[in-house]
Amino acid sequence: MVRHSVFFWLNEDVSDEQRASFEGGLQALFEIDVVEKGNFGKAAATPERPVTQNSFDYSLFLEFDSVEQHNAYQVHPEHTVFVESFGSWFKEVRVYDTEMKG
Repeated sequence: MVRHSVFFWLNEDVSDEQRASFEGGLQALFEIDVVEKGNFGKAAATPERPVTQNSFDYSLFLEFDSVEQHNAYQVHPEHTVFVESFGSWFKEVRVYDTEMKG
């Protein structure tokens, strides 16, 4: 299994209405046929510690059965629509792909 973890920092001028649209876009990614499982959320209000990074606005987690399915997702038309629709709102994006054991 591959876990695709994406962290988004949005531009300061993104409105509440736009954030709601962005959340809808995240949710739509779960419907792509190669995605096994997905969820998203906002940074938790946990205590600040030296190892904690919670300055992001949203995180997205998608799971794929294989690297090949992950790769198919990257070029899927619906993924392209998401990037083209919301990419201008991103101040920063970080992606961590992990091949899970067990």
